[in-house]
Amino acid sequence: MSVNLGVWVGALLTLGILSFLYRDNPVYKVCEAIFIGVSAGYWFVSLFWQNIQPKLYLNLRGAVETLASGGGIDSRWLYLIAGVLGVMMLMRLLPKAGWIARWPLAFIVGTTAGLYLITYLQSNAINQIHDTLVPLVGRGEGRFLFIALPFHVDWAALLVFIGTVSGLVYFFFSVEHTRLAGKTARLGIFFLMITFGASFGYTVMSRMSLLIGRMDFLVGDWLGLVH
Repeated sequence: MSVNLGVWVGALLTLGILSFLYRDNPVYKVCEAIFIGVSAGYWFVSLFWQNIQPKLYLNLRGAVETLASGGGIDSRWLYLIAGVLGVMMLMRLLPKAGWIARWPLAFIVGTTAGLYLITYLQSNAINQIHDTLVPLVGRGEGRFLFIALPFHVDWAALLVFIGTVSGLVYFFFSVEHTRLAGKTARLGIFFLMITFGASFGYTVMSRMSLLIGRMDFLVGDWLGLVH
């Protein structure tokens, strides 16, 4: 009977993490520390070979070789700014120089926020506005339950339109939520709860898929009960 050391280590670490379901214990803390340490080491090596080596080192080396051969200064020297910002981030490890790391962190947060603003503006705001501006009623015969209509209704677009408008009314506080505005706001709450519930359900299902994967590993790969 051959023993697969990797499978046994994975199984024991999985059981150690799952032991938290009983209560917080030293075994769980050890497994958690191992997981965090291995993840940090993996991402350090991965980011080094994906970013620092090909983007910073190779570009700066090429820029130095070009300058040494009389080619002048090219745009690759801009990578030196990224390298300086990276070194400034490491200043956080020094207690007296930790404040230096705030500058590159502010630069990263600002540029990332600006980039994501454009991305989410296109994917969320503009597309959402487009979906609420599509024709709700078109030519042709349609039906509503058992009632024949002389026009065709796009019920999905109508539902999106009602949900968007009622949700926006709920967040419009310049008008008191009474009468028509109050009823529309309450309808908006209904749509918001459906949205939050669907998002939460998706998160639960994704976590359940991870749990099923771990259970399949324990029962199949480790114990060999499922083939």
